[in-house]
Amino acid sequence: MMGLQPEVASNDLTSTWPEPQDTPLESLCHTMAHRGYAVLDPLATAQWAGCETGELHALFPFWDHMPLDKHLKDGGSYRRRRHSCFEFHHDHLTQTPHRAHWQSLDYNALHGGMHRLFEPMSQDMVKLPVWTQLLTAFARACSQWRNKPQAHWCIEAHPFRIDCSQGIGRPTPEGAHRDGVDFVAVFLLQRQNIIGGETRVFDAHGPQGERFTLQQPWSVLLLDDARVIHESTPIQPLDHIAHRDTLVLTARENAFQGPEQDLSAQRAYSPS
Repeated sequence: MMGLQPEVASNDLTSTWPEPQDTPLESLCHTMAHRGYAVLDPLATAQWAGCETGELHALFPFWDHMPLDKHLKDGGSYRRRRHSCFEFHHDHLTQTPHRAHWQSLDYNALHGGMHRLFEPMSQDMVKLPVWTQLLTAFARACSQWRNKPQAHWCIEAHPFRIDCSQGIGRPTPEGAHRDGVDFVAVFLLQRQNIIGGETRVFDAHGPQGERFTLQQPWSVLLLDDARVIHESTPIQPLDHIAHRDTLVLTARENAFQGPEQDLSAQRAYSPS
């Protein structure tokens, strides 16, 4: 995994970074092609998904009472999450049988190589029309960015709550990373009584980068995973109830990540 040489340490919780420069929806494809990432504001996100912002807000309650992430190797109890998988093929979204989340050590030095089985997402949430609209918009955009109208996308959905009520919470304990997929979408839902949680996005092959704070509910950071490295800095409470809620979607063409795909890739690149 490629590392970064940031100007400001990742544990800097007190600095204030500006909100990102939002990308007009009509410029989204150009921006993704030009720099490998883009940020949509909430109105653009709703327009992109073909819904109203109020429909997106209806998803908020599903972030309450999420189970603890029992796989954290740092021993923390600050992260709550669920996980479900979907496929988008022939312009149709389907949910797959529940499966473990897996990443290679090449992409996640902390939790790579582990089959991490999380509780699935609520079916009450998955059945909402806005959920299908959101994932469909993401998959169609991935096809457009790859110029593959009939692409088959394997999508993993990760609702996260980083709870720092008892101290520091780490949205990305693995540090600056890529996810090992084709595209990533990071939606901010809520920042409640916290400082920190700044987003950093850097060119995976050069020094260029940007640092900013997602503040508005349903703003979204879109990433071309092969081209950029990203992380979110730790958060710290300002009151006794303090958390940061996000939804992370990843899209990988044709297959979900797994040890078998990682072994195939190693064989493909092994010297003959």
